[in-house]
Parts: sequence; structure tokens; C-alpha cells
Amino acid sequence: MSAELTPMDIAGRTDRLRTLMADKQLPSLLVTNLTNIRYLTGFTGSAALLLVTADELLFVTDGRYGQQASEQLGAAGTTARIEVENLKQREIVADGFRGSGAATIALEADSVTWAAQRTYADTWFPGAELVPTTGLVAELRVVKDDGEVERLRTAAAIADAALAEVRPRLLDRPTEVEFGRELDTAMRRLGADDVSFETIVASGPNGALPHHRPSDRTVVDGDLVVIDFGALVDGYHSDMTRTVAVGELTETQQRMYDVVLASQAAGVAAVSSGVAAKDVDTACRAVIDAADWGQAFLHGTGHGVGLDIHEDPRVGQSSTATLVDRCVVTVEPGVYLPEHGGVRIEDTVVVTPDGCQPITLTPKLAAV
Repeated sequence: MSAELTPMDIAGRTDRLRTLMADKQLPSLLVTNLTNIRYLTGFTGSAALLLVTADELLFVTDGRYGQQASEQLGAAGTTARIEVENLKQREIVADGFRGSGAATIALEADSVTWAAQRTYADTWFPGAELVPTTGLVAELRVVKDDGEVERLRTAAAIADAALAEVRPRLLDRPTEVEFGRELDTAMRRLGADDVSFETIVASGPNGALPHHRPSDRTVVDGDLVVIDFGALVDGYHSDMTRTVAVGELTETQQRMYDVVLASQAAGVAAVSSGVAAKDVDTACRAVIDAADWGQAFLHGTGHGVGLDIHEDPRVGQSSTATLVDRCVVTVEPGVYLPEHGGVRIEDTVVVTPDGCQPITLTPKLAAV
């Protein structure tokens, strides 16, 4: 499928990273997070190191991935020195660092353990200054190019189609596990490489647990069923939640649904380039607070989506991020009442200068 999609500008990402490194006075960076390595090079294997200096991009992997690395980096247009070595990776990276003439090397603090840091300091880069960095590549990943947005849209379209296909099955009163498996199978059959995460199907009282795992509970009349799921396409994730009513709702359940629907609409309306991420959360929370259910909104409003299902920017009260053009975020408020169930409604949207464009398009209809 990836051959049919708009190419991504992978080759230009290293120059953007070098500009950011120069701004932060970082002469070299050792990238160890595999998702970041994929973003910068196009490599999808499970073992690699990437040394970024002012003049060289050094890619190191083991013997399992030599041909794959050459093919994928070549296809992405990534200009790098590729070294394939099982036993001497430390020496290769250390030599590359010394050859750069740098005295300081930055590490990705979020993906380097304390033990690994000590090893780098003592045996890989003795005498060098090791500097922790947080979110350096993640900062670049926030803004999506056309190819990335197309992959996200494609994944979302597959998820939309899959739910439309299997949603009527709720009338047959399946178990949560059965419905989740059918939804996952439909996404794969419709073209997804995989599911984005373990599909959540939470019926009745289980809906009051935001991250409930599907169980053998059978869907029954009067249930609200929270369905949170996504498809994976060429490394990019979709994310959507719909809450479906099976049978007649009680007055409280209907009010829960209406309040969350209004909250979610308020959040989407608040999204725009230049808006503080926490303000989107505030817009959602104000509607739920007005209904006296503020304490039942148990999580933040959303998160970025891309190569990771949860990535920057975070959308919540503690977020310091500002939304920017072409970043992709979710808006997913919820109300959870153990005696009545739960309601969560989530869309993934692409931020634009004058608002946003939802890419999850399944109608928000309560009834099956």
C-alpha cells in the first residue's frame, strides 16, 4: 500500500534536525529511539543506532538488517554511511564521534536508561561531555508533511469502514472479545497493516473504565458500548472512539451521551493553529463541568498521533504546548459513571490556520 501513497519527505528531516541541534548548540546526537530512527531514515527494523553530526549521518545495525537498511534508506533518499556489524558497534559509533571533532554528544533522555548512560560515558565516549535531550526529534515530528497526513487519513478511513461493517453485530449481542476480534479482522481485511493498539470494547458497567480490556461479558439491552480503536498504515496510526447504545437508554445515559457529544464538539471547535493545547481541554471540560460531571471526566482531552499512537503535543490542563499548523491531535472527552456506564467520543483532527479538519468521519450516532 505504501507504494501507492504520497511519498514523505524523509530525506529533508536530517537537515531540519541539524538546524535544531545548531540552535541548541549540540554538535552531535546519538539517536536510540527506534521510532525516531524510522522518522529520520525510513528504516523499520528492530535494531539500529543513528549518530548525527554536522557533516555525517552514521547508521549502524546488525547482520539481520544489512540489506533492509540499504534498501529502505535508499528508497527514502537518506544520505548516510551504513555500517552492518554484530560485535563492534561501539567502536564504529565511537570512531564516528571522534571523527566529527565534537567534544559533546547528546543522548535521548527519554529512551536511555541510567545503566546505558553510564556505559556510554565510561566505554563509548570516555572524556566526552554527555548532554541529555528531551523531545528533540519529537519536536520535528509534531508537524506532518503531506505524505504523513495521507497515511493518517488512509488509516482513519479503514477504521471508519471497519466499524460501519461490524457495528450491526452489536444487535446479535456478542461478547466484548468477539466484537473486538471482528473489528480487528475487518481493519486488516480492508488494508490495515495491523491495529494501532489493543481495541477497547467496554459495555455496560465496564464502560466506566476508560482503558477496559475486552472481556467475556455479553452485550445486553440497555448497554452503552465504548469502542476505542485504530488502524495502522505504513507506520502511522488512526485513533477513534464511538459510544453506541444497544436498546433503550435511561434518562441519565441519554444525558451523558448528549453532554459528551456537546463537549467533544466544543473541543473540536476550539482547535486551531496558535491555540494553547490546554485551552482545548478547557473547552471540553467546561461543558462537562456545567453538567456537574467534572469529577467523572477522568483523563486529559487528547494527544498527538503519528508514528506513535500517543505523541506530542499533549492536550490537557498541564500541557504547555501550542497547536501548530499540520499537527494532528485527538479530541476525546468522556464521562464515566459506574452505575450507568461510560461515554467517550473521539475524533482525530489535522490542525489548520483557521480551525481543523477531522479525519475520523464515522457519524456520532448513539443507536446501533
